[in-house]
Order: sequence, then structure tokens, then C-alpha cells
Amino acid sequence: MKNLTVLSLIGLLLGSLLTGCGSNSGSQAHTQTEQHQQGSQHNEESSQHTREVHLTEKQESSLGIKVETLSEGNASSTISRPASVGYDLDQIAKVGPRIEAKVVKVIKDLGDRVKQDEPIALMSSVGLGKARAEYIRLRTELKAEKAHYEREKSLYEQEISSRAEMLQAEAHYQEAKASYNAAAESLRLYGLSKEDVQNIEAGSDEPLSHFYLTSPLDGVIQERDISPGQTISPSETPIHVANLSKMWVIIDAYEQDIRYLDKGQSVSLSVRSIPGETFEGKTDWVSYSLEKQTRTMPVRAVVENPNRKLRAGMFGTARISTGKERNVAMIPIDAVQTIEGEQVVFVPGNENGSYKPVEVMLGSENEGYVEIASCLKPGQQAVITGAFDLKSALTAKGRSASHGH
Repeated sequence: MKNLTVLSLIGLLLGSLLTGCGSNSGSQAHTQTEQHQQGSQHNEESSQHTREVHLTEKQESSLGIKVETLSEGNASSTISRPASVGYDLDQIAKVGPRIEAKVVKVIKDLGDRVKQDEPIALMSSVGLGKARAEYIRLRTELKAEKAHYEREKSLYEQEISSRAEMLQAEAHYQEAKASYNAAAESLRLYGLSKEDVQNIEAGSDEPLSHFYLTSPLDGVIQERDISPGQTISPSETPIHVANLSKMWVIIDAYEQDIRYLDKGQSVSLSVRSIPGETFEGKTDWVSYSLEKQTRTMPVRAVVENPNRKLRAGMFGTARISTGKERNVAMIPIDAVQTIEGEQVVFVPGNENGSYKPVEVMLGSENEGYVEIASCLKPGQQAVITGAFDLKSALTAKGRSASHGH
């Protein structure tokens, strides 16, 4: 019976909305219809007016519309916000040669796990081959010059050779030593380790032009853009290795959260595709600027990913333990309605009996109440009972207005 009464009231309300947004005069409705058909300015004013519902005192009473001042509540010290998962850029290695080289063989493929310093691809470089050959020549020359200097020094001490001959031999030895050290340093700049340089030998089974691209860290081959025979320049990094033991989580915090957030706060992440499981971490960066379009503030957390279940691009919810109680506006969950994809709360309009929807961002829920994270603050008035009926009237009014055109 009550439902029939509400439906009848909405029907009556719809009739009144179509005849002047709550006016009881048919002549006023006719005047408003004529104004609506005039010019773009009148169309804009009418469009804004359709976002309000006008009720008589009798209609307000029958629908049970109740307005209260939003109180300040002690919400949970845990902030729950949308979040997305990405790679920890400090744990991504982009691998490429330091000298122009051709790919001889690809050893590790996409998805393969690698250890630090493990070979990924065998490469061949003419330039590196020449540098190694020059290193071998200079090493041989250094040995010869060192032996000659030591012999001249011994002869000088025996007063068999002159001091000038000894000093000349020493100069040649120091020059050969400098050239040798420079050649060794060049090889290290090309990516060879000190041990690799020391192990270079003439006549080895491995060509002097060959070398390995190795992984700088433990991880997984995440990107591979090389194939045998391909020439790679020093500016290219065709292989990416990702250490997935930790991931970055970017959290979309609201403007009202700023004073509660800080680095080092505990974070618990749950994602839609892995129900019943959470991932723990800590915040390590809080942005100093808001995103222009969404008006959200990025917060970054580093989250442990021991079983590598988290993947870049996943979406979920991050719960930040702030350790602080937050005083925000609270409203009954039923007072929040969804209109055209927007979550709204109805507030009193400028005229008696008028109500308009205000888009809001919501926070955490607690025992039938929900936080209002934006747009409305404690001390402002809002409809806490009858919001669904106002939504029904407003949407019915919108449909009727569109049919009228």
C-alpha cells in the first residue's frame, strides 16, 4: 500500500514538474514552456533547472524527505583508495651493448628467469675484437719493456751500463705501462669485467670479437627485441629484465587525505583478479600536486610480491594505515544515489522545497555510514531520508524533458 502511495506521489510530482518545476499554476507552466523555446540562453537555464526537484510541503511530508546537518565523525584510521600496480622502476634493467655489435645467438627468451651476470645473448663486434687484439699486443710489449728496464737497471748497478741508458729504458717501460692500462680501461668501458680483461689470451677457441650481454640483476626477461644477425648500436637497449619481487603501487588519494598521509605508512593491497589474498608494503612517496582532471593525489607504495602473482596493470584497492583518526562528514549509505554513473547526495536548493544532486567522492564505510571525501563538509545540510524518491522524480523529469524535445 505504501509503495502505491509513493508511486502515486511520484506521478503527481512528475505532473507538477512538467508544469513549472513545482508551480501550481497552469499559466506559469505555459509561460515557462514558451521561454524554453527561446534562444540558447533560455535552454541553458532550463537545463540547469532540470537538475532540481521542487516539492510542495505536502509532497515533502508524504515522501518522508528528511534533511539534517552532516555531523563530523571519527572514521577509521585506515584510508581505502583505488590503486594500480606497476613495475618497480628501480628494479628494471634495460640491457644493450656498449659498442656496435651483431647478435650471434639469443640465449634467454621472454619469460625466462635469469641470475645476475648470467648470459642473455652472444654478440660479435669487430671494434671489440680490434680492441682486444691491441690489448694483447700492448701487454706483450709491456713485458718486453719491463724486462729491458730491469736488465738495464741491473747493469747500471754493476756499473756496466750508463745511467742514461737505464733512464731511457725506464721511460720506455713507463710509456708501455700507460698504453697497456689505457687499453685495459677501454675494454672495461665496453662492459668487460676486470677478470674478463685479464683472461684475454691470443689463440683462444673463442673469437676475440665475441662477448656476452649479461643480466645486471636477478629477474625475468620482460622484453626482447633482438634476433640473430641483427646489428645493435650502443644507444639501443633491446632487452629488459624485471625483478618482480617488489612492485610499485600507485594509489589515487583524495584532497581531503593530504594531511593524514606520509612516507613509511603501512599499505595492504587487494586486487580484483586475486580474491582473498593481500600484499603488504609501505608508502615511499606522496605527490605535492593533484591530477588536473581527476583531482586525485598520487601516492606510491612499494609492495612485496614474493610469488610474482602481481602483474603490472592490475587494479585493486589499497588500504593505508595512517595511525590517525580523521574527522570527516558522514552520511547514511542509503542517502547516496547513482545518477548517470555519478554518485550524488541531494542537498536543499535556493528555494523552499527544492533539492538538487551534488556529485561526491566516497571513502570508507562503517556500520551503515559512509565517508564523504569531497564536495560536502561537516556542518552542511543534506537529505538523509527520501533520496531514492528524489532520484526517481529527477530521472523521470529528465526523460519527460527529452521526450518533449
